[in-house]
Amino acid sequence: MAESAAVEFRIDRRSGVATYLQIVQQTKQALRLGVLEPGDRLPTAREVVEATAINPNTVLKAYRELEREGLVEARRGLGTFVRRTLGSAAVAADAPLRAELEGWAGRARAAGLDKDDVNALFTDVLDSIFKGEPHS
Repeated sequence: MAESAAVEFRIDRRSGVATYLQIVQQTKQALRLGVLEPGDRLPTAREVVEATAINPNTVLKAYRELEREGLVEARRGLGTFVRRTLGSAAVAADAPLRAELEGWAGRARAAGLDKDDVNALFTDVLDSIFKGEPHS
């Protein structure tokens, strides 16, 4: 049986985002960053439930949404596997852009900004640069 990919879902019950959508969003982020690649097996619903204490139907709902979008496929008796990636070479973990962003985030933290401040600032800048483009 294939190994589960190194993806661990983190559920924030205070975020206001539905739990299944958090799983979908985190899976898409892992696909963009190259953490998940075609052929990788997602954790089973049981593994996710054990790690996060959420309802198994929530995990299955997330996986069905990912399957509907063509990102994963369920194989009866084997698990759920990644079909395609969302990443590009520019997003790879060792890309120069990542190093620049890590440096910027470090300077923001040193300047006294917390994670929410940095997220708000970054989102505002992204929105101004990418305005008018469709969301994925």
